[in-house]
Amino acid sequence: MRERMREENVTDELTAYHCIIHQESLCGKALKMEHVMSTIKRAVNFIRAKGLNHRQFKAFLEELDTEYGDLPYHTEVRWLSRGKVLQRCFELREEICLFMESKGKDTTELRDETFLCEMAFLCDITSHLNVMNLQLQGRGRVISDMYSTVKAFKTKLSLWETQMRKENLSHFSSCQTMKEKLSIAVFPCAQFADKLSILAADFRCRFADFEAQKSRFELLSNPFAVDVESAPPNLQMELIELQCNDTLKEKYERVGAAEFSRSIPDTMPQLRIQAARTLSMFGSTYLCEQLFSLMKLNKTSQRSRLTDNHLHSILRISSAQSLTPNIDELVQKMRHLQVSGSASDK
Repeated sequence: MRERMREENVTDELTAYHCIIHQESLCGKALKMEHVMSTIKRAVNFIRAKGLNHRQFKAFLEELDTEYGDLPYHTEVRWLSRGKVLQRCFELREEICLFMESKGKDTTELRDETFLCEMAFLCDITSHLNVMNLQLQGRGRVISDMYSTVKAFKTKLSLWETQMRKENLSHFSSCQTMKEKLSIAVFPCAQFADKLSILAADFRCRFADFEAQKSRFELLSNPFAVDVESAPPNLQMELIELQCNDTLKEKYERVGAAEFSRSIPDTMPQLRIQAARTLSMFGSTYLCEQLFSLMKLNKTSQRSRLTDNHLHSILRISSAQSLTPNIDELVQKMRHLQVSGSASDK
């Protein structure tokens, strides 16, 4: 893209940054708790890998009349599956141990109090990360909104660290459950507070490039609250006119930041350009991955006669956000085909 900009004699600097969703996923690895996940995966694979074990485990859960009837698989490429597997294993931790013991398997590690505490913490923090991950996904996610979601999560991490050091587990339900089952001295709140501090530091490091774009995001998300003196000089006069226009302010409050940018009048060209530049920034590769998934769903071994043109048409229709058929034009084309067909018959 930089080469193309040079060819076109574009002097503006290209803003480079990473996918927000990928960055958030990588931050979760800073906890260094893969040993907990490895133990859980071994237990899940023992139950799920063999059909007999799987059927017997489901029958075992049915006999015990548990809330859940099965264990999900963990898939590394599906980030959200990690939290689901952890949550289910924590809920069924006693049943899993009983079943594995009936099969002659050693469950010493699964019953270890330190391991159970680590499992509870990893379950809770992964659940929080999954909630944020879902908030970052979807069509029409403006980069300024996505950054606000990340900024809110960093503030939450600071709160959770402070509360954890005071042994307040209000936002960590699994940890609260384990603390009630164990003696107060056993639950390592200080250790987990340090983990939260490491996670917060990793978030600050990985999202430092977005912090540098903070003023640009504010101009899009809430131009009426921006300090005019701190804004770029080429925007200051237009910002004053915008902030003093009650009609535009009322519209902004009604339609939101993304839609409002279309309503900026032509008399404010610099603000329109600034809004367009920010809106053109993709916060994540979500749309690219969604299109690839659509292609994988349609391009299967069973559809051997699918041509490139057909696949292109299918992807264009399935990925379109709003598509309205032009009935008049289609009818007109069909009429021309019928007339030409009738003439050739004669």
